[in-house]
Amino acid sequence: MPKKVFIFWDNSNIFISAKTVAAEREGADAYYQVRIGFENMKQLAAAGREIEYAVAVGSVPPPLRHVWNQMEKAGVKVELFERGAESDREQAVDQALQVHMLRKAFDYNGAPGIAVVLTGDGKGFMDGVGFHADLERMQRRGWGIEVLAWEKTCNRRMREWSEQIGVFVPLEDYYESVTFTDDEGGVIRRVKPLDLSKRKTVG
Repeated sequence: MPKKVFIFWDNSNIFISAKTVAAEREGADAYYQVRIGFENMKQLAAAGREIEYAVAVGSVPPPLRHVWNQMEKAGVKVELFERGAESDREQAVDQALQVHMLRKAFDYNGAPGIAVVLTGDGKGFMDGVGFHADLERMQRRGWGIEVLAWEKTCNRRMREWSEQIGVFVPLEDYYESVTFTDDEGGVIRRVKPLDLSKRKTVG
């Protein structure tokens, strides 16, 4: 029986890194205009397989609430956190996603599945914390591992590890299918159809 897919989505990391890639590919204005095509990103993560569980975490600056509504419409559970009043930085977002990962790894009643993680943040590994460290914990318990990230900004150690034991998917290969650009005047570039024919999977 095929293993079920569990998607863990660090939206802030994916979106912020997309801005850097967009500026390089489409010019400086694209840094501010790029958006994530949530449905195609979810389909890229699933790669045609049944999704057992999908969760995304991020923060809630009021103007971006509509962004999270789109993600919920794409069938992803959303968990939001307020930014710090003084620092304007995200509070506990990474840790919240890691809690979801570990709960599934240790409490899920079925057979170990496939953890598909959308991030690029591998900090904390040497101290036994962070996404990479928790992915290793899941892998030791029999979970398949797939990391989807912007290669330009992904933590090198996590990328190389995921390539060795599972699958690493550079989002640059799907840039025009998982992003679009718009401004106040409307859509500039639309999302292109997603081609999964070259998408590698662990099962």
